[in-house]
Amino acid sequence: MVEQVFKLAQGDGKAIARVLFDENVHYLHMVFPQNEGLPEHFSNSNVYMTVVRGRLSIGLGEQEIHAYPAGTMLKIPFNTKMNVRNLDPDTLELIVVKAPAPKG
Repeated sequence: MVEQVFKLAQGDGKAIARVLFDENVHYLHMVFPQNEGLPEHFSNSNVYMTVVRGRLSIGLGEQEIHAYPAGTMLKIPFNTKMNVRNLDPDTLELIVVKAPAPKG
């Protein structure tokens, strides 16, 4: 078999899975129920964030929080302050790709 196969979590419970971490890319799958999210942090690479379902509420830099529906992809530059939350009743599901892969 040439390909590698990876499985994504299914369901509505909180999940943060490092699906693929190699020297080229970091690929993460995240699921957040209402009022869940990530601790505020700075991006350690270029971040490509795809909203698979639900609605993402995100504050970037010093901006106020903006909301993005399913089917939206955000490109977030390296070293940007991020506040990622699900403020809505529907479950939020994200695919996050970091490229190039962060060093260290």
